[in-house]
Amino acid sequence: MKHLNTTMQLMSLRDIASQINSGADLHDTLCQLVRLSCQHTDWTLGAIMAVDLVEGYAFVVARYDPTLLDRPLLDRWELARSPSVTALQRNEPVYIRDVRESAYSGYRDESYERDYRTVLMMPMGCKDDKGRPMVLSVISRHIKDISEEDLAFLGMIVHLGAIAVTREQQLEAQRLAAERLQQALRVHTTLLEHVLAENSVSSLSLMVGSLLPNPVVAVDFNANQVIAGRSPDALLFDDVSWQNAVSGRLSAQITKACQEILGSSVRDSIQLFLEDGARSLTFKASIEPLMIDHELVGALVLFALDTSTSELDQIMLESAKFALSVQMMRSFIRFRFETRTLSELFFEVIERRWKDESDIQQRAKRLNINVDLDQQMIIVDFTEGAKKSGKLPTNLSQNAERILQRAGINSTVIPIDRGLVCLVPFEGEQTATKITRIMRQLTDDLTHYLDREPIAVSSTRCRKLTDYPEAWNRCRRMIEIAKTFGRTGPLSNQDFGPMPILIAAVGGDDIQAFVKDSVGAMVAHDKKHSTSYLETLSTYLDESCRAQACADAMDIHVTTLRYRLTRIQEMFGVDLDSPERRFAFELAIRLQKVMNN
Repeated sequence: MKHLNTTMQLMSLRDIASQINSGADLHDTLCQLVRLSCQHTDWTLGAIMAVDLVEGYAFVVARYDPTLLDRPLLDRWELARSPSVTALQRNEPVYIRDVRESAYSGYRDESYERDYRTVLMMPMGCKDDKGRPMVLSVISRHIKDISEEDLAFLGMIVHLGAIAVTREQQLEAQRLAAERLQQALRVHTTLLEHVLAENSVSSLSLMVGSLLPNPVVAVDFNANQVIAGRSPDALLFDDVSWQNAVSGRLSAQITKACQEILGSSVRDSIQLFLEDGARSLTFKASIEPLMIDHELVGALVLFALDTSTSELDQIMLESAKFALSVQMMRSFIRFRFETRTLSELFFEVIERRWKDESDIQQRAKRLNINVDLDQQMIIVDFTEGAKKSGKLPTNLSQNAERILQRAGINSTVIPIDRGLVCLVPFEGEQTATKITRIMRQLTDDLTHYLDREPIAVSSTRCRKLTDYPEAWNRCRRMIEIAKTFGRTGPLSNQDFGPMPILIAAVGGDDIQAFVKDSVGAMVAHDKKHSTSYLETLSTYLDESCRAQACADAMDIHVTTLRYRLTRIQEMFGVDLDSPERRFAFELAIRLQKVMNN
């Protein structure tokens, strides 16, 4: 009889294994398992519960109840009122012969409602799709005694079910991995098609932002362009306000931060500090370099999420980086060609290297420059500001173009060595204030990328080709004056006065020789002997050679003044009798003061 019972159990196990493995998905497999556990072992009801130790509940994930009564049933149990934790902790079955006499109040109360007496709880040795350990609970309506053979048979069913669950989870993981791999391949193909279609960096960046799990910001070093996708913090910005902030006030800050981070060894999990004018912002992010043939063309800022990054996410990231790098390099090559062509044409004009005026005009028109219109130049020089930084951003002209566009000025921006030339329409003297305001905006913007504020000057009207060289030379002289006297920002002739302009026009060496021949010996004597002969001569000339007025101005007696003047004539050969000599000494004194300053 015992042999017959064993044979029947083995046949049941074969049937159970076949039916469990017929499940279409994980939930179906769990439902099959709990049903077969009841039907082949003479238990009335059953359920599989997932135990969540963090939340403190056991959740019903599959149930078998042949009574088919339409009534609400509990789908979660407090762990304090359930034996499931005990079964997991001991890793052995928990048998409650009569639940109405047990300490588990939840089961005791429900036993009267659903009319059952005996409960057996068995750990399954596997987890659900959320990683929670599971237990099998079977219930009898009458008090049921169980033997070791019964426990072993039910344990074998549970073990078969656990194998099926694990297999189903592995298959599901493989299906998800295959889908993600297909998605990654589709993303790679889509990005490359976008690049081959020669679309813009901006549209490609927005596409990348929609494909990657992290919020991203793409930075194009060549175009000084920063493109944002969705907001990294919905409490601070919605998507539209974040994109506007990044393209505006935060643009230079993000670009500078990327350049500094990529120049260091720190890449992952940096704190990105930004300032939007009203508040300080801190984001956790990582900076990925965008490179082609060891040429750094941009950066991709990935804002950190709480979720971990999978291998397939990394594959999609690499595809996105490659596509952006290629697109940025193509834009850079195209820009460099256009820039070189513009710069060559401009220097041909200002250096008077052209022979055929019509040829220059036609070439200029092909580059969208109309030299037949009245124009003026805004020249920005950042030679001094670039000394420490060494390598400047490849294209600062994009920023200048955007500033001029916002001001409603149709312009052409020409990059030159350590500077920019902006050709703008000349609209008369009434627009001088507007031009000065634009020059201030240009210098303020470029200061973010330089070690100091650049110099900006504007030229006079250029009506024809021959006007450009002269206007260029005047502007360059003013820039050299500004460098000599340490001036930066927007400047004009009125900011200096006649003396600096005279020094620049004549040449520093000639001026120094003139000053040395005129008053050099007097300056050296005053310095060595602490005398004040130069001051006396200067005041005397300022007071139109009136002795009493000069003595009063210096607060000395007129006799003392006359003595000093006699000594000046004897020692330094100063002759003030003729107007020409008086003017020469007065000019020399003024030039000497300017040079000292």
